[in-house]
Amino acid sequence: MSSPNFVDYVKIFCRSGNGGAGSAHFLRTRTNPRGGPDGGDGGRGGNIILKGNQQLWTLLHLKYTKHIHAENGQSGMRNLKTGAGGKDIILEVPLGTVARDAETNDFLFEITHNGETNILVKGGRGGLGNDHFKSATNRAPKFAQPGEPGIEAWYILELKILADVGLVGFPNAGKSTLLSVISAAKPEIADYPFTTLTPNLGLVRYRDDRSFVVADIPGIIEGAHEGKGLGLRFLRHIERNSVLLFMIPVDCDNIKNEYDILLKELRLYNPELLDKSRILAITKSDLLDDELIMEMKNELPDVSNVFISSVSGSGLMKLKDMLWESLTS
Repeated sequence: MSSPNFVDYVKIFCRSGNGGAGSAHFLRTRTNPRGGPDGGDGGRGGNIILKGNQQLWTLLHLKYTKHIHAENGQSGMRNLKTGAGGKDIILEVPLGTVARDAETNDFLFEITHNGETNILVKGGRGGLGNDHFKSATNRAPKFAQPGEPGIEAWYILELKILADVGLVGFPNAGKSTLLSVISAAKPEIADYPFTTLTPNLGLVRYRDDRSFVVADIPGIIEGAHEGKGLGLRFLRHIERNSVLLFMIPVDCDNIKNEYDILLKELRLYNPELLDKSRILAITKSDLLDDELIMEMKNELPDVSNVFISSVSGSGLMKLKDMLWESLTS
């Protein structure tokens, strides 16, 4: 999955429907010219609802739909007939979509299952008809409730990629190259930073027809938790990955220092990310001989690690074994 049509953030203005007014009607027939109140209730206003759709992978279809208005409820009628409710608007979204209040940034809910629905904006309640207000002291109320107004506000929808394994590393750490080798994904690959601007998903085939999904997400840089680089747009996707695969090239200045920086950025963004299983892959290991690799192992951080080369293929099967074990343990 890689496309300029991938959209993981939209801001939309929503207005739910107004509730219909209650009726203040009185029964009038040839045989009963002074009948009692028979005004019906107003119908509720339409809701705006989010619904999970596992066939969707982007919020593109909402990018150009900035204003969404639900239908108003109809007024109540005579003979105690309730007005028709306003038609709901159902917005289908990918699994992993988070809804937030745009003004306060408060978390509202998250859609995680296919077919799951949740009301984003609730429609106004319909007003009560005058029949509800009759009493022993007021047998002919000439009033009814107005409908409750709908709600209008801006909302933010964010998509967090659902994947088993998330690739974590600085730009040009070899994440896209690895994904292209171990899966059928075809991410853009080049020798300049931030080649990957949108997440890429790849299905990795494993032993005995088993498989797992790997997400290549835009590279992290120091200060990403403050929004630097692709910052927060990148970090939120990691929250939905079960295992984090840290990738650092063997020719960097200090592997342990780069690992500590990556770990720090995750901790400052969300400390709970450190509770996820972690594996360290040292990439471009074809540049070293076995003796140098053995020497470097003593200088690596205290985390499960493997030396790999996406070019020669060395270490890739061992990496798959480690990832599968971490996913199933």
